[in-house]
Amino acid sequence: MPQLAGLAGSLFTTPAIPAWYAGLEKPSFNPPNWIFAPVWTLLFLLMGISLYFIWGRGLENKKSKIAVLIFAVQLALNALWSIVFFGFHNLGAAFVAIIFLWFAIFVNIVAFAKISKQAAYLLLPYILWVSFAAILNFSILTLN
Repeated sequence: MPQLAGLAGSLFTTPAIPAWYAGLEKPSFNPPNWIFAPVWTLLFLLMGISLYFIWGRGLENKKSKIAVLIFAVQLALNALWSIVFFGFHNLGAAFVAIIFLWFAIFVNIVAFAKISKQAAYLLLPYILWVSFAAILNFSILTLN
C-alpha cells in the first residue's frame, strides 16, 4: 500500500523535477535531487513494515481498525502533497498540506504505539524527514 502511494506521487514529481522544480530558488541546505528517491523508497518500506505489524494484530480489534484508518489518511495526505507541490506548482497550498501531513503522521505514531511500539518506532524516520521537508517547502516558498 505505501509503495503504491509513492508511485502515485512520483507520477507528478518525476516530470516536474527537470523542468519546473529545477527553475526554483532553493535554500543552501536543499539536498541533491538524487537523494529523494532512495530516501522515500526506504521510508515507504518502513511504513509498509509498520503497517504489517498493526495489520498482523487483526482488524477485528477496534484500535487496529482506527490505526489503519489513520495510516490511510496520512498516506493520502502524503500523495496529496506531491500532487499539490509538483503537479499544481502551488508552494503555499503544499506547505499547508505538509503541516496537515505532519500532524497526521504524529497521530499515526501515537495510534500505532498503543498497539505495537515497533510499528511506532518505524515511523520515526518518516516524521523526521517530513519535518525537514516542511522546512524545505517553507524555505522554497519564501524564496520564490
